[in-house]
Amino acid sequence: MSGRGPARAVGMIAAAALAMMAGAAAGGGTGRAEIRVGVRDGDIRGEDNRAIQAAVDHVSSLGGGTVRVGEGRYAMRNALRLRDGVRVVGVPGATILAACDGAETPLACDGDCNERQVTLGDPSAFRVGDGVSIQDQDCGAGFMVTTATLTARLDDRTFAISTPLYLDYMVSKKATARLASPVVGGWGVHDAAVEGLTIEGNRARRGKLDGCRGGGIYLFECRDVAIRGCVVRGYNGDGISFQVSTGVVVEGCTAEGNAGLGIHPGSGSQGPIVRDNRSIGNGGDGLFVCWRVKHGVFERNELRGNGGAGVSIGHKDTDNLFRGNSILGNGGAGILFRDELEAMGAHRNVFEGNRILDNGGSSANDTPAGIRIKGTHRDLVFRGNTIGSSREGTPKGVGILRGEGATGLRSEENRFQNVAREIETER
Repeated sequence: MSGRGPARAVGMIAAAALAMMAGAAAGGGTGRAEIRVGVRDGDIRGEDNRAIQAAVDHVSSLGGGTVRVGEGRYAMRNALRLRDGVRVVGVPGATILAACDGAETPLACDGDCNERQVTLGDPSAFRVGDGVSIQDQDCGAGFMVTTATLTARLDDRTFAISTPLYLDYMVSKKATARLASPVVGGWGVHDAAVEGLTIEGNRARRGKLDGCRGGGIYLFECRDVAIRGCVVRGYNGDGISFQVSTGVVVEGCTAEGNAGLGIHPGSGSQGPIVRDNRSIGNGGDGLFVCWRVKHGVFERNELRGNGGAGVSIGHKDTDNLFRGNSILGNGGAGILFRDELEAMGAHRNVFEGNRILDNGGSSANDTPAGIRIKGTHRDLVFRGNTIGSSREGTPKGVGILRGEGATGLRSEENRFQNVAREIETER
């Protein structure tokens, strides 16, 4: 933070609060709190995550409201943590939250399950307030990774952390701590929003943090949170990920050039609305519908040029609607139903009015397919889609490649374009 750091921020917060009270006393209205943050002007001034966080926390303490973040580049050593009832609004294309360079060091002693501290082999790149991940060879991905904030320095190499370690991280298994966190995150938050922010993920200089515990924008156990008009590019992990959350809206966003998945709703998230987004050139799938995602609406999204499938769906992901999406030129199938037994199938999903073109063929072992259905998935509906290839010439590949477990499939009024076979059962 510029100037005299935290002390200056406290003074600015107090001044902002007094200004709001004075405005109300003078008849300036009884609306909710609004604070402005800027690099050189605003109620709170600074150029890193601490300035924005100070404003968010203050508005939260007043019962909610809006934090407006001005133009400029803000260095992020930890996630901007969303709070209940607070809307964070940037200037589209001009408010840049830039992930700092990463760092990694071995742990100097084992990190034990439920311990609230870590001892670092080389602490020189770390400081109090940093967002870190802790992992080892056996517990290095998914929900096995611990993410936390360094909250105090206990001795030369030992830091207290904000949450207990989820598992044992053993020196014998090459346990490490990384300077790695989401850029914007919400944990247990409700009725919040983030709008108009550009996230620069610094992919080449940051350690990987996958979408179960992180993302350029990441939500965990949240309710009724909106992400609108944001751009996430170059994050070493997923662009936008939300897990175990209800009523999340992702609208008008771009996830581009991220190392992992573009957009990743998962882990029992209910009723998501994902519309009018662009997921382009990500390393994995454009839209990865993870486990137990139900009653979602996915519409008018552009899923293009991703390394994996355009849409991947599978484990207990039922009763979702995919409408009016453009699923183009992805390395895997346009739509992939993952291999699941019937009890875990993605049943009763509806796909209508989508353009599913030029997908598949990234692997020499796979038949290029617009839609590939592995495993046992019941009562799928494909209606009014355009499926196949935009390239004229010798037809090749399959429009819908289905396994024998795809029972009750309905194909209605689809247009199959430049394919060798419209529908084929894979045996």
